Amino acid sequence: MLDAGMPPSSRLRRAADFAALRKPTGRLGSECFRIRYRDNEVGFARLGQAVSRRVSKRAVDRNRIKRIVRESFRHARAALPPVDVLVVANPSAAACPGAELRAELDRLWERLRQRAR
Repeated sequence: MLDAGMPPSSRLRRAADFAALRKPTGRLGSECFRIRYRDNEVGFARLGQAVSRRVSKRAVDRNRIKRIVRESFRHARAALPPVDVLVVANPSAAACPGAELRAELDRLWERLRQRAR
């Protein structure tokens, strides 16, 4: 069985890491999410998230989206190449059911795997 945990080292925490992803990098998009990515030197995929108040005024909605993104990343992390990933939620994400958000993220992770090869 694969370890689907997400240690703290697999999260982007420093402002410099987020800033590096805001510069020209690889991009993917869908209806509810935009993803920016770049290769890293740590040898495994790391996740950063940006779910602003523009997505939803309600914190409960923003937190739900972040939980879904984290869960999806945990399951896809082992198959992803060593990249830093910034997931930015679009306002349409707040109205989508969780199953649709998860399916959309799974498609984006697959596209990321194909592009990074």
